[in-house]
Amino acid sequence: MDVVLEIADTFVGDYVYANLLPVRPSPYGLADGSSNATAGDQVFSTWTYTPATDYFALEPSEYAYQSAWPRDNIWRQALSLYLIVWFFGILLYFIFATLSYAFVFDKKTLQHPKYLRNQMTLEIKQTMGAMPGMSFCTMLMMLLEVRGYTKLYDTCADAPFGAYTWLQFPFFILFTDFGIYWIHRWLHHPLIYKRLHKPHHKWIMPTPFASHAFHPLDGFAQSVPYHVFPLIFPLQKIAFLALFIIVNVWTILIHDGEFVSDNPVINGAACHSIHHLAFNYNYGQYTTLWDRLGGSYRKPDASMFIKEENMSKKQWEKQSKEMEKMVKLVEGEDDRSYDPTPDTKKTK
Repeated sequence: MDVVLEIADTFVGDYVYANLLPVRPSPYGLADGSSNATAGDQVFSTWTYTPATDYFALEPSEYAYQSAWPRDNIWRQALSLYLIVWFFGILLYFIFATLSYAFVFDKKTLQHPKYLRNQMTLEIKQTMGAMPGMSFCTMLMMLLEVRGYTKLYDTCADAPFGAYTWLQFPFFILFTDFGIYWIHRWLHHPLIYKRLHKPHHKWIMPTPFASHAFHPLDGFAQSVPYHVFPLIFPLQKIAFLALFIIVNVWTILIHDGEFVSDNPVINGAACHSIHHLAFNYNYGQYTTLWDRLGGSYRKPDASMFIKEENMSKKQWEKQSKEMEKMVKLVEGEDDRSYDPTPDTKKTK
């Protein structure tokens, strides 16, 4: 994240912090002990520029040396990271969720009897309410990385061994998938579910906009393995950024309701839709491995991959009956508000 921070500081941050928190002349005179400083004298910080990566460098402007909070100030780093994560989190969410809704999501889903009244608006509202809290928690973990407490490395020459440049990717997926599986399963514990995870299970037939509609602590908890990995294992810093973006896009994709792959290994949208309908199955994020080992795997029905059957009233009635049974078991009373006239909706 130090690379992103350097880019943001170069083009925006240095100017903003130099104007909001400028360096002030010392009341005791100049550094050499003299006292002939005038009001017009320009004062600079002692911070020195070191590129965040060997792959490129961005020469700082004069503003980089004119703030009382230089680039390496922990409060400045924390505030900048928070705003960056929050802003780009919202940007990524709206761009990819909108694209998924426009080009992938089957609008006939809006006619499903378990589609909620004003659901998409509620999904977006919940996401916007959760983003500040999730961004704050994420900032704390990224601050550790920027301050040098992780094993993130820069160039391929810094990797533990040559093949690790490629092995880090499947290793990262396996590690985070394992961690998310157990965190997600823990979130379904009766003492935890209603307090943290129930808001995300409000969406029985989710749209792509439900992808980040969590309780803030729930959303952050399921991202913890991404941040723990570089604390324990080496990971290339650009790869970390790419993976962080990819996992957020993946979260949107598994909520798009388009069942294109009946792959026994990949935990795709079909598997995750079962989780929203039947609650206690398919906790994994990327693969079915840990669900299989943990006894919580449920294979999607073949009919789910035949659109005509999957979008039939017969299938919807079957799904609704099972969902109602599971809601009574897991939640007790169903407090959702469903659209009373789904058949009157216009679909594309």
